[in-house]
Amino acid sequence: MNTAAAPRPVRAAGVLVGLQGLVGMVIAAGLLVAAARGPTGPVPVGATAAWLAGFGVILLVVGANLVRGRHGARTPAIVAQLLLLGVCWYAAGPSSQPAYGLPAAAFCVTVLVLLFCPPALRWATRAHRQAP
Repeated sequence: MNTAAAPRPVRAAGVLVGLQGLVGMVIAAGLLVAAARGPTGPVPVGATAAWLAGFGVILLVVGANLVRGRHGARTPAIVAQLLLLGVCWYAAGPSSQPAYGLPAAAFCVTVLVLLFCPPALRWATRAHRQAP
């Protein structure tokens, strides 16, 4: 499916999901630098950095596929946003970091709104109707 077939909200969601992936990879790199500089213990920080980098790569791929209009990328993007909303809740509530959790939650909700708006739903359901 070409990019022109995907509505603008789906492509915008793809850009935002790709941005999330990029941020995850930058944070992973920052964690590795911090682990190399300080006595925090590189194994736990390294594992966290590896997880963030892996999740970041996945989000970059999903975002790129949404921008390209690939229908299969919509569900992973939705699942990622729902998982990240849990992280946002934890950051805003139990971790007492609402300055991080609330803007991140607003970002995730924005992606979900873009993926569930009427043009995006028509685009997503059209693929199922045209399937052989």
